[in-house]
Formats: sequence, structure tokens, C-alpha cells
Amino acid sequence: MAAVSGGGPRIPSVRIGPVDLAARVDEALAVQALAFGLGPEEVEVRRHIVLRHLDHPHARALGATTAGERLVGFVYGMPNERGQWWSTVVEPYLRATGSAHWLDDSFVITELHVLPEFQNRGIGRALITAITDAVDQPRSILSAIDAESPARGLYRSLGYQDLARQVLFPSAPKPYAVMGAPLPLRRKG
Repeated sequence: MAAVSGGGPRIPSVRIGPVDLAARVDEALAVQALAFGLGPEEVEVRRHIVLRHLDHPHARALGATTAGERLVGFVYGMPNERGQWWSTVVEPYLRATGSAHWLDDSFVITELHVLPEFQNRGIGRALITAITDAVDQPRSILSAIDAESPARGLYRSLGYQDLARQVLFPSAPKPYAVMGAPLPLRRKG
């Protein structure tokens, strides 16, 4: 378990470590709702999706928790399989850019979210590097809203590069970018 120091007297330190995300799905979705701006209907739909993902035999999840065990961030993912829904949606976009091979032998970061008041303190970086350091795949892929944002900046600083942009997911209001990075992820400095 890793520790990330707080950002002053109002922000406590957090621990990064394994978490039973299925047992804490409602807490995780509350974090995601605040971090990603989701409404109650979207949260309910995502609840079933998250539980289905976590049922995958090779899914991994890490949490960022305070000393009082409050979940303030989480990440989860799994090895990519071409038959998974996400993979089938992004494959045509990756094929168009000559990047479809990234779908093979890669670890997908399915979700990474940190409560807004805990952002910009290294927690997201600690979560994503810890989860990818523990996998056997030689690369990682993820999707992020296709706009300049702190999340995209974090991913780039870790070595992720755009593989495809303007990726449209059914029912998503904004286009996404698919990004990939060789593992291990780049460290600061």
C-alpha cells in the first residue's frame, strides 16, 4: 500500500491499495458522479456496468482511502479482449489510424476518478501507476473525453499518446480519444 500526502491541513493523506470495489460500488459511483458530473440516472446505469466489469476474472481495482476509510478515488481495469463492448466500439477508429494492434495484449484502464477536492495531489497518478505496474501486459489503453483537460495532461505525462480521436460511444454526449502507453508508465523527472 502506498501513501500520498495531503495538500495541507484540510486535505488528509490517503493510502493507495487494493479495494473490494464491488462491495463499495455505491461509494465509487458517488466519487465518479462528482468527478465526472453524472446525474442519478447515469449513476444507476453505470452501477450495473461496473459490477459486470468487476465480475471479470482478471479485473483489478485499487482505491485511495483516508485514514477513516473514506474512498476518495479509485481505478479499475482488466486485460483487453476484442469481444468486449468497448473494444468493438473503438476498433474501427483504431484501424483507421493504423493502431488496431493496441487492442492486443493490453491492459484497459476502465475507470479512474478522484474526488474534486483531492485532485491535483498525485492521487490519480499513484492509482494508475500502481495498477499498471502489477499487470503482465506490455501496454495500456484507455479512453478519455477528447478535450484538453487535467486528465488528458496526466495521461500524456505518463506516456499515453492519442491513438484515435473523435471516437463516438453510443449515448455519450461528447467524443472521446483513445490513448495508449507502453508499460511501465513514465515516471516524473
